[in-house]
Amino acid sequence: MDTATIGQDATETRGGRTREPIRATWLGRVQYREAWDLQKRLAGARADEVIGDRLLLLEHPAVLTLGRQADEGHVLASPDELAARGIEVLRVERGGEVTYHGPGQLVAYPILGLSRRGLLVRPLVRALEAAMVATCAGFGVEASRREGHPGCWCDADGPAPGKVGALGLRVERGVSYHGIALNVAPDLADFDLIDACGMPGVVSTSIAREAGRPREQPSTAVVERAAWLFAASLAAELGADLQVDDAVGTEASASSATR
Repeated sequence: MDTATIGQDATETRGGRTREPIRATWLGRVQYREAWDLQKRLAGARADEVIGDRLLLLEHPAVLTLGRQADEGHVLASPDELAARGIEVLRVERGGEVTYHGPGQLVAYPILGLSRRGLLVRPLVRALEAAMVATCAGFGVEASRREGHPGCWCDADGPAPGKVGALGLRVERGVSYHGIALNVAPDLADFDLIDACGMPGVVSTSIAREAGRPREQPSTAVVERAAWLFAASLAAELGADLQVDDAVGTEASASSATR
């Protein structure tokens, strides 16, 4: 598998903690179920130490996902309306409430062995939030964390904070999966289908809107640009080197075949 490395191309151990690289792959637009299956296979392979840490970067066609304990009442659209628009609703293993995914939104799934990096869940959440903030800054948009409300926010301390990025993780056998969704230039009208974060009245915003381009159309190319900003920022937050991969899944398939 061909890879290009950003940073030092070596595995180091410091104080018993690995500095293995994170291998990031841009997948383009991928159906949610396909990416969900890939995540689980990679997470299993990572737990078995067949592969190293991975970061999947992509966007999805329109879909709604519910966290494992999310309230379905926060889906505001009727089943008929969702069916007419071809939007599936799926309950998944991550934490958090209902989330919208769609074109123009960056989705990043970190498949990380936490103990190998000496990471706990809270510091990982902070690193993901910081990487979203840095990605917004790369487009000239100021964003920040909002205490008590995981994700990424614009005007977080103002009278009407806007949520630009959502976050929900799952950890199994010491490996993280699921991750973040950052609104680059999605159709914000689609967020009217839900109470974002399970909080009625929360305003969803995007990098495009905050940058003064509210009419910008969803663009996979722009999402990819955001993806690499995010990947580099996350690797820096975790003190890891970043490898850029052009393919993913071979190791996970081999692991599944031998189990």
